[in-house]
Parts: sequence; C-alpha cells; structure tokens
Amino acid sequence: MAADPLKNIRIVLCAPVHPGNIGAAARAMKTMGLAQLYLVAPERYPDAQAQWRASRASDVLARAIVCACLDEALAGVGFAVACSARSRELAVREVTAREAAVEAASVARTQPVACVFGNETYGLTTVEVNRCQILATIPANPRYSSLNLAAAVQVMAYEMRLAAMSGGASPAQPRQLATFEELEGFYEHLERAMVEAGFFNPQHPKKLMPRLRRLFARARLEQEEVNILRGIVKAFERRKPERMKNEGG
Repeated sequence: MAADPLKNIRIVLCAPVHPGNIGAAARAMKTMGLAQLYLVAPERYPDAQAQWRASRASDVLARAIVCACLDEALAGVGFAVACSARSRELAVREVTAREAAVEAASVARTQPVACVFGNETYGLTTVEVNRCQILATIPANPRYSSLNLAAAVQVMAYEMRLAAMSGGASPAQPRQLATFEELEGFYEHLERAMVEAGFFNPQHPKKLMPRLRRLFARARLEQEEVNILRGIVKAFERRKPERMKNEGG
C-alpha cells in the first residue's frame, strides 16, 4: 500500500503539439507533488521550449516516459480518468474533477492511477475516453470552457493533492482492481466470442461495445471478477462445437 498516493498517479498527455505545454504541465505537476509524466506520440519532444517552460521542474521532464500509443501509457494502471471539457455520447460515467480526484486518490493508495489529457486542438477521442473508467470535467464558464492544456493539468493535479491529503481511512483489505491490460483482454475476448456466436456483427457494430465498456466501467471490476467473466465466456465457447454437433451442423 502506497504511503503517499501521489507517487502512484501518472499524468498522460496524448499527442501534445506544443512543447511549451509539456514543460508547463511538468511544472504544474511538481507544484502539487506529482512526478510521473507520460507522453503519447508528442509532436516535438525533447525540445528546448519544454525545458524553458518547465522552470525548476526539469527533473520531471528528465523522467518523462514517451509512448507510442495510449495503451502503452496505461499499462499496469488500475484506474484511469479521462479529462475533457466536453461530454460524450455513450462514454464512461461523467463526474466533476473533484469527484474524480477522490476516486482516483483512493485507488492510488494501492495501485497505479492515470489522468489522461488530450491534444490541444481536438482533445481526447471517444475511443480514448472509453479506455478509461470515468470522464472528469472541470466546471468552467459554460460560455468559454476551454482550458489551456497545462492549466487543466494544474487543476487536476491540485484536486488530486487535496484528495490525497484528506487521507480517508483505507480499507483493511483494499480492492485489487483489474489492470488496464486485464480489462482490454476481457473486452477483446468478449467481442470475439460474440462475433463467433453471431450476436455481434463487426461490420455493423452500432454502439454495443461502447455500451458494454460503460457498463463494466461502472462496476469497477476486480481481477478475480474479470477471471470469472472470462471463464464464463470460455465455457460458452467450448459448448459451441458440441451444440453444432448435436444439431448436425
């Protein structure tokens, strides 16, 4: 169990364009005690402007991990928060930044947590949002709700620090949530089984998988629960050849 949940929180920037925003985000993180910065396919990094904007947070930049894709940045994470200024249709549960921080800090006492931010121009895609368990929005001026990337990181980092410092009592046996890889493996397995059963047509997917992701994200699945669900799916898969034989197929 982490004595300081802030040490278990990573900030993930997806496809950042301006290196100055990367540096400013590193500075925002350090002021709130966060040190894990992940960069997904940055357009310009490393860059002198990032170093200049980081001021005395160059150590955070030095330890930044550059990833090719979001899945790589979320490896090992037990809980991920998508940070966006706008709501999405059929996305995971939406909460305020403060509510998200409370949930994230609780998980961070035992498992890695990620706060995911999108590109400066178009933000996070719906696919990226649904890689996370909740969607956090900052209740800003509805007439002008767009925050600079580094400013949004500062707000979330502040809320994370507040939540971590509030220090609610940790359960004697904390839940061990399924990791990102375990959840994605389950979703892939479930989708494959539904296709084979004729229940799901990948050529006309409609909104089935986003709905299922939202359903299971609300459940906050534990590792053992994912194992049980995958066992059930495997059992159905094993019965299919038997049914076909009995039916003369």
